[in-house]
Amino acid sequence: MDTLPDFLRIDPVLRRVSLDGRNPGFYSDPNRVYALLHQHCPTFYWEEQKQWFFTGYDHVNALLRDRRFGRQILHIASREEIGLAEPEPHLQNFDLAERYSLLELEPPEHTRLRTLVNRAFVSRHIERLRPEIAALAESLIDGFEKDGRTELLSSFADIIPVTMIARMIGIPDEMGPQLLKWSHDYVGMYMFKRTKEDEFAADRSAKEFADYVKSLIAERRRQPREDLLTHMIHTEHKGQYLTDDELVSTTIVLLNAGHEATVHQIGNSVRVILDSEFDPANLFADEAVTERTVDETLRICAPVHIFQRWALEDVEIDGLSFKRGDKVSLILAAANLDPKKFSDPLAFQPGRQEAPNLSFGAGIHFCIGAPLARLELNTVLPILFRRLPSMRIAHPPVVKDVYHFHGLERLDLAW
Repeated sequence: MDTLPDFLRIDPVLRRVSLDGRNPGFYSDPNRVYALLHQHCPTFYWEEQKQWFFTGYDHVNALLRDRRFGRQILHIASREEIGLAEPEPHLQNFDLAERYSLLELEPPEHTRLRTLVNRAFVSRHIERLRPEIAALAESLIDGFEKDGRTELLSSFADIIPVTMIARMIGIPDEMGPQLLKWSHDYVGMYMFKRTKEDEFAADRSAKEFADYVKSLIAERRRQPREDLLTHMIHTEHKGQYLTDDELVSTTIVLLNAGHEATVHQIGNSVRVILDSEFDPANLFADEAVTERTVDETLRICAPVHIFQRWALEDVEIDGLSFKRGDKVSLILAAANLDPKKFSDPLAFQPGRQEAPNLSFGAGIHFCIGAPLARLELNTVLPILFRRLPSMRIAHPPVVKDVYHFHGLERLDLAW
């Protein structure tokens, strides 16, 4: 039996776990801890988070699809009924921006919003962006190839996803750095390290973000264009159009989800490949091989680790009874390492043909941007390794203290 690190305590009988999510020993290499949880206690009560967590692949996969659980609860229960605190006044702008988020809604509102947006993100529409993504990647590499070194996140990974999602929505390229700042502040609300200062920053950025999107909406109403924002403004679903608040929430969630995770995934993927014993030329030999390589990086170093769900009714899962209004957490990145589904799960094996990874979720909240994220990864990673075949990691990378996200502070490369 593996020895537990000093920051982890597991009581397999009571299924209770004590784990400091801010300990670098954990967030720097969460896969090792997930392996221990699979070994001792795949379903557990995390004492510091005061919540039940599931890591088993079958449980996570089923719960993502289980309509007895949902992303919101206040559509069927009052705050008093489930003991939920009142909204914080200093988060009113953030809460307003989140109110109609695709990530937070349940049917029928979720169905209406997703139907209006979905057409732009289906694979056949997204595939048209491949030449544009490739051209952007090539031009960025042109800018640093001669230097013999680069910090890949700032020179490459940060730029491609935010540029592409902004162009799709209809936001000019020069807004990229501002969008990144707003987004970083905004997603700070979902990190275990969240402080009061993070909350004030998120609320401030939510207001600035929303005000900017409102100005764009007004502009597109006056002068429609061939972009996603115009499409969302002028397309109806069963006689209904999106309200301004719905348009703001949807645009913000598309911008945040459309780049934040992909930035981390580009960095994580490059690191895993360079740390492996595989020849990158073989990992990207053709499109089919490339897709398997990208799938394996998504499995072993996913950028988003946790999705949460509310119990919408009394329900029993894995011998545990949950009441309506209870919240549970699903660790997608741990489900991707379940030894019941994946042989030698901590090993990077691009040839795997086992269970599909759960990094994009499942069910009605399956990531709407998955086709775009996959296309970006499948396009830019082969270009990067083809252009810089002697690329190597110049300094040991440090993982960011941003759990439950997983990404690098920086990735210094040389060739």
